[in-house]
Amino acid sequence: MRYILISSILWLSSTTARAQTDSVQTEKKKTTFTIGATYASNASYYGQKAAEPMPYVALSGSIRFPAGIYFTGTGLRLLNDSGSVVSASAAGAGIAFNLGKKVTADLSYSHTFYPSNSPFLQAANPDNASATLSYEYWMTTGINVDYAFGKQQDAFVTLSTEKQIHLGSFAKGKDLVTLTPTLEVTGGTQHFYETYVKGKRFRDSVLGLPLPLPPGLPGTGTTTTRSNTSFDLLSWNFKVPLAYNRAHYMIEASYQLSLLSEKARTGAGDVNSFFNFSIYYQF
Repeated sequence: MRYILISSILWLSSTTARAQTDSVQTEKKKTTFTIGATYASNASYYGQKAAEPMPYVALSGSIRFPAGIYFTGTGLRLLNDSGSVVSASAAGAGIAFNLGKKVTADLSYSHTFYPSNSPFLQAANPDNASATLSYEYWMTTGINVDYAFGKQQDAFVTLSTEKQIHLGSFAKGKDLVTLTPTLEVTGGTQHFYETYVKGKRFRDSVLGLPLPLPPGLPGTGTTTTRSNTSFDLLSWNFKVPLAYNRAHYMIEASYQLSLLSEKARTGAGDVNSFFNFSIYYQF
């Protein structure tokens, strides 16, 4: 599961916002502007999380043109960050297009601006190039490839499948309640983790709380390069978003359960959980 700066972009740049009802989706495509606000109980990076709790709020915006080209921006503030108003911000651009009646593709690039000594797991890789291919039948199945780079370089591949379930309407077809169970499996490299641990050691030393090096990191053996460079299964992620949809807005509460593989260096075998609450409005 990608972290919020990427997942917000994905929603904001979607071909048709989930906040739209079926009748609205049949209208001719037009330029749209979407804004969103999110609260999250913790920051997720493909189902992984940092050692310290990182609850946050985020604001996002996107403009999308009929040809499928879009531009996005996101600002995020950690709730336990008293040192700055904005803990991270991102800007991105991309294009979404159809390859057939049931096949869609999306190509995008984003850059995230992190302050020095940022506590985010992914702070070593502020640039992200992404390609997504989706096939829609009675479910929607897709594959996403991310190349994250900056101080480090990492590649991630996510296989996903989801099913949107219509639960009913409160306003005679003018709204829609949906539940969209989603299963994702992510594999990738883990160069980012080495930079994260070095940064955490520095932050803790400033606070007078030195952190011992975990096994396999620099100075503890020769397994680090192999562990960080090898492409391994990282996480299984199950997400259940419950959404209330109207023609121009969506309110969504989502729970995510992530099981990390034994190869995940952020917490091998751990089970992580995340709760998000989001509101999106499309003009």
